[in-house]
Amino acid sequence: MTRLLVIETSPRGDASVSRHMTRHFVRHWQAAHPDGEITRRDLAGTGLAFVTGPWLEAYFTPPGQQSASMKETLRLSDELVTELLMTDHLLIATPVYNYNVPASLKAWIDHIVRKGVTLGIDGKGLLIGKRATVLVASGGVYTEGSPIRDRDIASQYLKLILGVIGIADVEVIAGGGAKAVDLGQETMDEFIGRLMPDFSRIAA
Repeated sequence: MTRLLVIETSPRGDASVSRHMTRHFVRHWQAAHPDGEITRRDLAGTGLAFVTGPWLEAYFTPPGQQSASMKETLRLSDELVTELLMTDHLLIATPVYNYNVPASLKAWIDHIVRKGVTLGIDGKGLLIGKRATVLVASGGVYTEGSPIRDRDIASQYLKLILGVIGIADVEVIAGGGAKAVDLGQETMDEFIGRLMPDFSRIAA
């Protein structure tokens, strides 16, 4: 059975372009994998904690020496890591804030990059054989030939960090120019419609 882990970040609800991208991608994925299993992790409004001093103390303490308090501090991180370890295909959907990912997604990343679990002690990624799809909704257009191509920090960062933990098969579906939907210059359906071929191809 194929497993898909969906990570969503936008706090905008039904007005979110990235969430609409997710819905359509997941529909294509379900059609291609009717017996597949989907796990969803919505980072918006969940108050995912940033890395703190106590978290780092627990992280750097060998498991056999961790106190009950330390284990509790790492409990959510352990849960997030388990979700990732159990999946075959990771789907991350995110808006772009000031050229990079939202703080909630950065917090999730800090929780799942774990030495000895997702990252080897030698620095080599341990999640070999998994694939990832990144859905990016951005006001700017950063595709090849764009004059602001060098500002495509969000997708570059996500590909980098996924590669660090061993996921080399990463495809990005760029929903550039999403501000046209917010400005009423284009409908959500029109915007999403242009991305459908990519959804179908990658989901399969």
